[in-house]
Amino acid sequence: MNDRIVRIGGASGFWGDSAEAAPQLVKSGNLDYLTFDYLAELTMSILSRARAQDPEAGYARDFVEVAMASVLREVVDKGIKVLSNAGGVNPRACAEALQRLAQAQGLTLKIAVVEGDDALSRLDEFRAEDVRDIHSGQPLPVRVMSANAYLGALPIVEALQQGAQVVITGRCVDSALPLAALMHEFGWSAQEYDLLAAGSLAGHLIECGPQATGGLFTDWETVEGWDNIGYPIVECRADGSFVLTKPAGSGGLVTPATVGEQMLYEIGDPANYLLPDVRCDFTAVRMTAVGPDRVLVEGARGQAPSPSYKVSATYADGWRCVANITLIGGRAERKAQRVSEAILARTRRMLGERRLGDYSLVYSEVLGTEASFGPHSRVAVNREVVLRLVVEHKDRNALELFAAELAPGGVSWAPGMTSIGGGRPRPSPIVKLFSFLAPKTQFQAQVWMNDEHWPVAIPVAPQQAADVGPAANYAELPSPTTVEPVVEVPLLRIAHGRSGDKGNSVNIGIIAREPKWLGVLRDELTAERVREYFGHFVEGQVSRFDVPGIGAFNFLLQGALAGGGMASPRSDPLGKAFAQMLLDMPIRVPAKLLEPSPAAE
Repeated sequence: MNDRIVRIGGASGFWGDSAEAAPQLVKSGNLDYLTFDYLAELTMSILSRARAQDPEAGYARDFVEVAMASVLREVVDKGIKVLSNAGGVNPRACAEALQRLAQAQGLTLKIAVVEGDDALSRLDEFRAEDVRDIHSGQPLPVRVMSANAYLGALPIVEALQQGAQVVITGRCVDSALPLAALMHEFGWSAQEYDLLAAGSLAGHLIECGPQATGGLFTDWETVEGWDNIGYPIVECRADGSFVLTKPAGSGGLVTPATVGEQMLYEIGDPANYLLPDVRCDFTAVRMTAVGPDRVLVEGARGQAPSPSYKVSATYADGWRCVANITLIGGRAERKAQRVSEAILARTRRMLGERRLGDYSLVYSEVLGTEASFGPHSRVAVNREVVLRLVVEHKDRNALELFAAELAPGGVSWAPGMTSIGGGRPRPSPIVKLFSFLAPKTQFQAQVWMNDEHWPVAIPVAPQQAADVGPAANYAELPSPTTVEPVVEVPLLRIAHGRSGDKGNSVNIGIIAREPKWLGVLRDELTAERVREYFGHFVEGQVSRFDVPGIGAFNFLLQGALAGGGMASPRSDPLGKAFAQMLLDMPIRVPAKLLEPSPAAE
């Protein structure tokens, strides 16, 4: 039996994460691997623009100049391997910059580069095939800024097998970085789907940094040491089980609840989580506390992956300007509404006089009025608000005019109009996402190191996975008795929650605080009721999925983000607050179940 443990730290959840993460993990984590995730769709468009202006740009410079500069010598001395998608749209330039840093420090470093994700040069081919956006069904836009396939773990595995100490990729699935390390270390094949699902889950849990170690936790007041929150470490075994923990002495909190919230984060159907290497089923995953800040995770299952890659393209679609105006005093909400009306009426008149045409979008919300709660707002009197006014136009000049006409309101309209947050706003390009599927056979991943390269074969018709049976569910769960007195409590009283975006949809994970609440949640927290609760936002279907392994439900709210991500004009374009709003929903509970459980007494 292989008792070896491979320790992997997650040092970056996005481009802009803390500069303290890598030093904390390297100094305290006793690691075998250090992974960095940098890429989001907006990041790819930014990097594409940067490379268009400078052929040596197009990668996440922070990876080299901040993160690796702070730990490189110690990483080399300790034999820690580094895996990162910091290459963006120019992984070779990233590798060259890191090599220069190593040479400046007198270090020898074997750096491999993974290429093959870039699809920008082949857009005419995809357009001829009439590819369609997987969410909206729209055709591929004429002008595209970036287009990249989400590659999987196999090219990274090849790089490690060729002796790389650092592997830099372009676009790849975030969880593929830790999965590749485990495939390399334990010799897992591309057809051992349960193991690949387990390794993907380990990667999914650490890909967002401290979101698994107490960050964004529902019971945030129980989490100590935010200023020194611990970044996640997974201690992995060859059988696919692993323990999630954090460096000793760091802040944060690791419990089945904190880890469970992160497992449900942005996965959609937990029985059918699609990745390029494996189709994952997390419904039967179990989480057990095995010590202070130590959670054992096991039970992931997998099946053969899709023969296609997901390709994400970004494109520019006009300009946006956002004004944030503070208003104080009686009836502040009405003041904000009148200020918005006046600004729009004046600037529309001026746009018409200049023949610039009307705005393509106008969106306003009054922060401080619980506007996001819609009909569930409890604010009766507003004496301090912020008007957030968003306008979009095809012509930047139109938005320059809008921005210039904000300041006159300080002497023209509402008393108590105190400031324009951040000063006069500047128009910015609107970047939107277009996602489509393309056969894996249309891409050739390859690894480069020291002027040598190795093509990587990607299985597109792997052997059939063993029958793993149906996804775990609550079909046999009894309903709570209804003969007892029933009281209403906020959902927060009996559950944890975490939410995030999936394109234009919102994913909300809800975890029962105790197993006794599962029947109540199944009966009360239906997909229909959740859709009704968010009726002021949701345009599409709401689906509910059972996750019995951790006593949870996962909801997918389609069409809930006004375009989602970069396209959304909302103050919460990524759906981060939806769980917080849902936890305020009143739930009918048998009074007897509110009595403390014997274990809690």
